[in-house]
Amino acid sequence: MEKCYDVVALGELLIDFTQSGISAQGNPIFEANPGGAPCNVLAMLQKLGRKTAFLGKVGADGFGEQLRQVVREAGVDVSCLRTDPAVHTTLAIVQNMPDGDRDFSFYRNPGADMMLSEDELDDALLNGCSIFHFGTLSMTHPGVRAATKTAVLRAKRAGARISFDPNLRPPLWNTLEDAREQIAWGLSQCDILKIADNELSFLFPDTAVANRARPQDYMAAANALLARYPNIRLLNVTFGANGSCAFCGGQAVYAPAFLLGGTVDTTGAGDCFCACVLHDVLENGLENRCADSLRAMLRFANAAAYLVTTKKGAIRSMPTPEQIAQLLS
Repeated sequence: MEKCYDVVALGELLIDFTQSGISAQGNPIFEANPGGAPCNVLAMLQKLGRKTAFLGKVGADGFGEQLRQVVREAGVDVSCLRTDPAVHTTLAIVQNMPDGDRDFSFYRNPGADMMLSEDELDDALLNGCSIFHFGTLSMTHPGVRAATKTAVLRAKRAGARISFDPNLRPPLWNTLEDAREQIAWGLSQCDILKIADNELSFLFPDTAVANRARPQDYMAAANALLARYPNIRLLNVTFGANGSCAFCGGQAVYAPAFLLGGTVDTTGAGDCFCACVLHDVLENGLENRCADSLRAMLRFANAAAYLVTTKKGAIRSMPTPEQIAQLLS
């Protein structure tokens, strides 16, 4: 069956309020940046010439309309972006820490993205995609969790490859054990996994080092993950400024990050990386991947992710193929 979409994603669409300075009165100034990991991924895929669509929900408010317009402008099909008449669009406050990490505070009790239900799914999208992508922010609460799991299983039955990014945000979970349980379900379903070093440490605290110092310190955790979930065909581990690794078909490959300065906001970098990997899988598949092809995939994804960090926000900060090529050259 010919697929109408390269990638369909389900999940959160929200406003990231990113600190962008101090006012004359000494108050912090925040910029309302459109975001949400699944749509960040789709926005980058659109820049790479892919056809994408989004399943999710926003509120019937100004922020919801802003998000709908921005995602549409990015080229993503939003025909199945639902609107909740009673619950407001989810908001996130993103503050950059001195060590380069980020602190997230969410206004989501509830938020519109949590209100997506099974009967609002669209089978045309789920049956018509080559890759279906999801994360765990759409698995924090029972209703949207049921919708997410139903969507994954329908897409899988239709022959889609399943892509998963845990995207762990501890403040959104009732308990971290709930998070572990839902992440484990996602790991059991996916063909393609993008996971950050801190998430690998969260899942395998006895094998990954506490200070997340070097990529090689995570080999035991990555191998334990692959042994526990043999369904995973391509595993990508990101280490921020320390680069990334790919594990596929018995190959284990590392590529360093691009450290050229100018980083202002790391929001969306991991999502950009994930999009570049999915673009590569659509182009080159998962079979018979040699070390050189995996390394080229990582270098491209690392370069694109670096470029995102030189701007604030995510959806509107995704680089063009020409910008990535210029950096690689």
